Amino acid sequence: MDVGQKIKRLRVKKGLTQEELAERTDLSKGYISQIERDLSSPSLETLFDLLEVLGCSPKEFFDEEMFQKVSYTADDRTVYADEERKYRTEWLIPESNEKEMEPILLRFSKHGEFKRYEPSRSETFVYVLSGRVALKLGHHTYFAKAGETLYYVASDSHQLVNDYDGESECLIVATHSYL
Repeated sequence: MDVGQKIKRLRVKKGLTQEELAERTDLSKGYISQIERDLSSPSLETLFDLLEVLGCSPKEFFDEEMFQKVSYTADDRTVYADEERKYRTEWLIPESNEKEMEPILLRFSKHGEFKRYEPSRSETFVYVLSGRVALKLGHHTYFAKAGETLYYVASDSHQLVNDYDGESECLIVATHSYL
């Protein structure tokens, strides 16, 4: 059981920072961080204090079913379209910002370009389903066509663009980095 991951999930769902949770439980931010990374285990008393602040009963917390959704449908997806930059994003899992990975489906119209990202420690996997894309990573450009993969650490500024005379589509899975 990943006690730290569950506590982090509850904290994020409640919209609290580690510092805010620490203040409400008379713990240090560093200790909250250690708990969430499973580097330290809280006593039962501390765990129950955390759960009270997070609005979760011990029964709910230890119920494995509550924290494990496995199957997702099209109804679970969130869609965003940027008409100016000519791309459409579908988040395939609604709570992906709370997970270690964020899977999205990205569709480019002709001449489409995804937003430019600043450097991070995020690892990104891109599988091109159709068309051809170009990855601008720092001062280099890499290309991948349907059936090919790009995999990189986002240690430089980066941007994906459509490099096809038509539509392109890719599956992207990025890890969350916490600088």
